[in-house]
Amino acid sequence: MTTVTTFRPRTGRTTELVLLLFAIGIVLLAYVNVGLAVREEVPANLGMTAGIFVGVTVAFHLVLRWKARYADPLLLPIATLLNGLGLVMILRLDYAAGRGVDSLVAGRQVMWSALGIILAAAVLFIIRDHRSLRRYTYIAMVVGFALLLAPMLPVIGHAENGSRLWIRIAGFSFQPGEVAKIALTVFFAGYLVATRDALSLVGRRFLFLQLPRGRDLGPILAAWGLSILILVAQRDLGSSLLFFGLFVAVLYVATERVSWIIIGLSLFAAGAFVAWRIFAHVQTRVDLWLDPFGADASSDQVAKGLMGMGHGGLFGTGLGEGYPHLTYFANSDYIFASFAEELGLIGVFAMLMLYALLVERGLRTAIGAREGFGKLLAAGLAFSIGLQVFVVVGGLTRVIPLTGLTTPFLSAGGSSLIANWIIVALLLRISDHARRPVAERVSDDDRQPAPGATAPQPGGAR
Repeated sequence: MTTVTTFRPRTGRTTELVLLLFAIGIVLLAYVNVGLAVREEVPANLGMTAGIFVGVTVAFHLVLRWKARYADPLLLPIATLLNGLGLVMILRLDYAAGRGVDSLVAGRQVMWSALGIILAAAVLFIIRDHRSLRRYTYIAMVVGFALLLAPMLPVIGHAENGSRLWIRIAGFSFQPGEVAKIALTVFFAGYLVATRDALSLVGRRFLFLQLPRGRDLGPILAAWGLSILILVAQRDLGSSLLFFGLFVAVLYVATERVSWIIIGLSLFAAGAFVAWRIFAHVQTRVDLWLDPFGADASSDQVAKGLMGMGHGGLFGTGLGEGYPHLTYFANSDYIFASFAEELGLIGVFAMLMLYALLVERGLRTAIGAREGFGKLLAAGLAFSIGLQVFVVVGGLTRVIPLTGLTTPFLSAGGSSLIANWIIVALLLRISDHARRPVAERVSDDDRQPAPGATAPQPGGAR
């Protein structure tokens, strides 16, 4: 006799809680270590910082138990650990700059962290099923383009360090491009899941490549034109590379055509070469990349960063024992170099493994998703984090020219932190749907036809 039983998979929430508490313990220990190493005292704001950080992260865990109990159990602990380590290094740099308790950048970063986690929890409440985002494909396109162009407006647009990336309203600054990458990822996923069949058709064959039809080159040419517009108008090489690379990656996932990768890389190489020949700020970045120690170098930022990383060696100087504050923008653009000096090569390799694991869990979520839109959305969100880390670390180590992007979860500033917590929330929502048993996947979208589909009529043909 055969007995049929119902298998109920583990939710992973207990594992998540254990890892989350472990990550919080590491952060608090490092926080105290910085205070003792630099000032020989426990940081005065330890109680408030620990209370806020522990409170919001544990509360987010409880929200997951309630609203997304099958979500990936590793995403929240990894994001929490990276976010907390960023707070530790920002506090260490505050001490080096001699800032008082009332003017600590780390204090503001704690507030931004709490706000980012609260907004991530709100995303889980508002978006009960990620497939509902597909209804807003073209609205996401309009919102994304509007956010990208907002810094060009004459009143609210604001330029810093040669790049026009910020808007300033009522004394508050915000970088809309960080949120734009989420909106554009939703648009890319929604658009490509509907058009991938046409984009997958083969046109002419050239050598070993099966090239797409000429009529299907429009989307990638439009994305290329947008990236060039960002590069020219906003003088931002990093965002230009990020948005175009994101589109090409999602396009490849949708079509599985290597030819799109070759075309995308060729277009970007052509645009980068022309920009290098025409724009002075791009020439400066390339010159510093090729010869950061030259006597005629216009800035010693890259050189100081390299010397700081070299000073750290294999094991680092120890938290609070190095000189990362001697490098410009040590708590934002160069915060990864600050970690390299004080944690050494082993420490930053461990941090890179955290990023690799975060991206891997995002791609695993994409593989587990049961429909095309979720696959493309999860892959795009995961790739955006991975590409941004590569661009930042590659610029610091002279693999590529320095671009000025922020390191996800680590760098000081609220725009990037909030955007990355929202990305984590979306990945959690998609993974919850992917890992949830079929019998429990009940949502509004399950009762409604997919976009473009026709609802079955009672009594009709089957």
